[in-house]
Amino acid sequence: MTKLQADGYWYDERGEGERAREVLEALRVYRAAERAMRRRTRDEMSMGENELLALRFLFRQPERSASPASLTAYLAISPAATAVLIDRLERSGHLERPANGGGAVVRATAHADEDVRHTLSGMHERMYAVAAGMDVQAQANVTAFLRAMADAVDDVGAVPQGDG
Repeated sequence: MTKLQADGYWYDERGEGERAREVLEALRVYRAAERAMRRRTRDEMSMGENELLALRFLFRQPERSASPASLTAYLAISPAATAVLIDRLERSGHLERPANGGGAVVRATAHADEDVRHTLSGMHERMYAVAAGMDVQAQANVTAFLRAMADAVDDVGAVPQGDG
């Protein structure tokens, strides 16, 4: 074996299994960091996980509004729990029930948008800088990897369909 080969310059001395474990470990470290960030965000905004998820859901909807039933379905909680959540978000000024919509629609407020942006803008800017700093091929590879991983974990617990 030449000096170049021994140093790993010409050939990667790590095996496929070791490289795969390194990727999965890096993913675990990222997920732990993300969980810690979400916990800090909830603490800073004095909100629970479902409250933040509800706001995120509403921000993605047309006019930042949705029915309580759609929140119930999205959060996979009971209608009673949804009513409590809506009341809390309304009291905190993050959500409103439009006067003309009665209880059929709830809407995220401008205050909610400002609060979330104030709390998360620095982190989002840092994350965007990391993604934007990657070359085109690396971006495509990471995107494909994350989508494949999402598909892999979505299959956990799936019941295989048999022939009979």
